[in-house]
Amino acid sequence: MTPELSFTVVGVAPEPYSVAPTLLARLRVEEAGGEAVHALALRAQIRIEPQRRRYDDTEEQALLDLFGDRTRFAQTLRPFAWLHASTVAQGFTGSTEFDLPIPCTYDFEVSGTTYLHALRDGEIPLLFLFSGTVFSRGRTGFSVTQVPWDAEARYRMPVAVWRDLMETNFPGTEWLRMHRDTVDALAHYRHVRGLTSWDDAVTTLLAQASAGERS
Repeated sequence: MTPELSFTVVGVAPEPYSVAPTLLARLRVEEAGGEAVHALALRAQIRIEPQRRRYDDTEEQALLDLFGDRTRFAQTLRPFAWLHASTVAQGFTGSTEFDLPIPCTYDFEVSGTTYLHALRDGEIPLLFLFSGTVFSRGRTGFSVTQVPWDAEARYRMPVAVWRDLMETNFPGTEWLRMHRDTVDALAHYRHVRGLTSWDDAVTTLLAQASAGERS
């Protein structure tokens, strides 16, 4: 018989001891057919479903690059892939719970990072799409089957979980990726002006640009 698996996301929390930003999704897997599962090699694509929450005016402004203004939300708020994760679960009968490590990035070139950074509070609607391989005992020995193509689970992760994760790994800072030539030019500007930090260099340039707009 083919194992009958269903998945539930019990919770998502930051991994406190990881070197890089990592979330731990606590998964509950149930096998309804009475089959013993010897091992489960699981993969998950995690998608964000932006159409499943509301946005205040501040969030709308921060999301302009992704979705345009509010008048376009009906056309632009569409699910998009965020991250991929995988793990191997030990054997079980009936049901089990285990953690799925989700490595995260703070690269603002990634749409998911831009989206999450724009949110102030509330929840993030996530959709987990599962795939993988199930190892069980068949009538003539071990059986290898695939996780059903329609295996999925939704979870509304508090925005505070994401903010706690990034504050733990990058306290009080943000990360932007720039071309090497841009960094070299900014470093030269900083040196010539005698500025003590990258923040000083950027804020000085912004002040000059703002003054130029007012004149």
